[in-house]
Amino acid sequence: MKILLTRKIHDFAIKELKKRYDVEIYTGKIPMPKKLLISKIKDKDGLVCYPYDIIDADVINAGTKLKAISTYSVGYDHIDVKTASKRGIVVGYTPEVLTRATADLTMALMLSLFRRITEGDKLIRDNKWRTVFGPYEFLGTDLYQKTLGIFGMGRIGKAVAQRAEGFEMNIIYHNRTRLSKKEEKRLGVRYVSLDNLFSTSDVVSIHSPYTPQTHEIVNLRLFKKMKKTAFLINTSRGKIINEKDLVIALERKMIAGAGLDVFQKEPIDANNPIVKQDNVIVMPHSGSATVETRRKMAEIAVKNLVSGLAGRKMVYQVKT
Repeated sequence: MKILLTRKIHDFAIKELKKRYDVEIYTGKIPMPKKLLISKIKDKDGLVCYPYDIIDADVINAGTKLKAISTYSVGYDHIDVKTASKRGIVVGYTPEVLTRATADLTMALMLSLFRRITEGDKLIRDNKWRTVFGPYEFLGTDLYQKTLGIFGMGRIGKAVAQRAEGFEMNIIYHNRTRLSKKEEKRLGVRYVSLDNLFSTSDVVSIHSPYTPQTHEIVNLRLFKKMKKTAFLINTSRGKIINEKDLVIALERKMIAGAGLDVFQKEPIDANNPIVKQDNVIVMPHSGSATVETRRKMAEIAVKNLVSGLAGRKMVYQVKT
């Protein structure tokens, strides 16, 4: 069987794949151009892709021999799952393993915003720290007893709640499906409406999956409901936020700031208005970027592909 990798993966994973298949690895500019992807997929049985690869109907239908798609990501909104299903092609993804790493980054962004860590770093590097600060200068905010609003209470949302509990925060959440009372009690969280979440939280953290229903759902209407002292954090998907509205909210000081690991278009351009805001911390979509997590993702991506091509159920297979 022949498989295509849209980008080089870990050496141990490539070695494992080469034991079983004829492996072709794309090494050019990322992401792989669509026309080239279509031409290369024609004789392939399997595909390993990344979240920035658009695996739409054109690509899937060009792969006349395609049997399995394995994405190196927890999200799979970049894959036309319906078309794949109609063709009998199974799709695998890598959830759970990046839960802890992404939750940790969320807390890191929260702490940086509340305690002005990146501001302080820049202040010193720019040689602007001229005097020892007094009682009213360069003040941050405690996380203690502040209200954290979690939008999306899946694996990562729950992991963030568990971490926030250690900081003695009050935790509310909104989710498409409400948790059981037993689960809410275990996590120490309280269910509220989306509007209530944005109006009462001191920090809103987004962990909802990207769907047509959540496309730019976080917009000016919700920003207007937020406290002027509140922060927004997004480690989920960039398209959940209307970025033009976010810039307006930041420039007009409708909210205190934001911590963003994801954007509508990635890599984000340095001239993007979001990057120009002093009250924003930006990260290069690195929620899962730890040595341990990325290696585990590679292991699962390989296992998914091997199982799918062998006609067995994948370790993590997208339900259709």
